[in-house]
Amino acid sequence: MNKKTIWITGASTGIGKALAIRFAENGWEVAASARREELLKELNKLNENIHSYPLDVTNIDNCKSTAESIIKNLGKIDICVFGTGMHDPKSEKKFNLEKIRQIMEVNYFGTMNCINSVYKYFSERKSGQISIISSVAGYRGLPAAGAYCASKSALISFAESLYFDMKRKNVKVSVISPGFIKTPMTDQNDFPMPMIKSAEYAADKIFSGLLKKNGFEIHFPKTFTFLMKIIQILPNWLYFGAINFGNKFMKRD
Repeated sequence: MNKKTIWITGASTGIGKALAIRFAENGWEVAASARREELLKELNKLNENIHSYPLDVTNIDNCKSTAESIIKNLGKIDICVFGTGMHDPKSEKKFNLEKIRQIMEVNYFGTMNCINSVYKYFSERKSGQISIISSVAGYRGLPAAGAYCASKSALISFAESLYFDMKRKNVKVSVISPGFIKTPMTDQNDFPMPMIKSAEYAADKIFSGLLKKNGFEIHFPKTFTFLMKIIQILPNWLYFGAINFGNKFMKRD
């Protein structure tokens, strides 16, 4: 049987880890990438279909060599899910310029490096899918999350542009916009997170969404994301008023 192959970045924890396990349990070969090799090896112990490919997404050459190794060792890549991300709400409250640059470097340019590593491969193969994990935080600017929101918004816009380019080459492009998902990253938040879901819940939604023939955006949980989509189109005066009211209600700085 010719197994299908998926490459997942940010696979050591959170959504990436849960997604790697979900695909592996369904018979896919999973190339799991992250910086922490020891965590990737633990995934391999959980399921032999998960293969460790340590990666620093900020290193262009590392991204290229990793993609080449996956194709060489596993034969092909059918789907890429690029989900490496970081957020530091404490530093953003202080307008830490160094941290802002780091967030953009990892979240946005790190994803660009990964896309660059498979762009020619998918273009020549004329099949496959590139999926980018963004966030509903990319819909509008939120308090204490300027760099994070900007990075996720940039990813959504880039995915939309890439969609047109790759459609001509029969390559699907999709964007994943989760609401609040319990992960080590969201554990840093010091405010109530409405309708928060588990990483396993997210993995189930992404798994089914990626395997659908059509559809650009995979977003969940729907009750929350549809609310965020309404907020996205509110006029500025109403949006800022609502968020300011929410800040006062939660007694946030």
